[in-house]
Amino acid sequence: MLYGTLVDLVPYGERFKAHDHDWWNNESRYWGSMGEHMFVSRAAVEREYEEWDQTQHTETGVGFGILTKDGTPIGGIGINWLSAHHRVTDLGAVIGERAYWGGGYGTDALLLVVDYAFNWLDMRKVWLGTMSLNARVVRQMEKVGFALETRQREGTVADGRWHDVLTFGRLRDGWPGYAAMVAALGIVAR
Repeated sequence: MLYGTLVDLVPYGERFKAHDHDWWNNESRYWGSMGEHMFVSRAAVEREYEEWDQTQHTETGVGFGILTKDGTPIGGIGINWLSAHHRVTDLGAVIGERAYWGGGYGTDALLLVVDYAFNWLDMRKVWLGTMSLNARVVRQMEKVGFALETRQREGTVADGRWHDVLTFGRLRDGWPGYAAMVAALGIVAR
């Protein structure tokens, strides 16, 4: 477990999987998938887990569930892929419960997983991608010191319009640590 100020990161187990059907079918999926509107059946969610269980031995990554301090599951965050040789990792996150958007919960979770990647996994660089339409994530990346590294022009379509795909990265050099970032951003326990 990784203990934060607003959230704790725990293994993505059954209590999170119980929410996946709802989370995969609400607006959070739209933002997390760069603009896809879809309906995913419970059977499709279960098949996804079965396929993942069968291939996990060949994949790299670490997934966490995001819990509020009162124990409410609100989403997931993790390392989608990493290269131990290059010490680089790709991050992904979704806050599935809209009531927790904009309250600092995602930022706290992001800081925890970045600190984990740098200090536990000895990564040199972390990065993530989003669509240019996702103003919340763009602001978050700037706020937590990620640099815009690439812009793939018109790389994704959302609601019938093309948008750029943006990639943000942060290097280990200059990472002050979780506690310093929480203090700098003014994240306080509620």
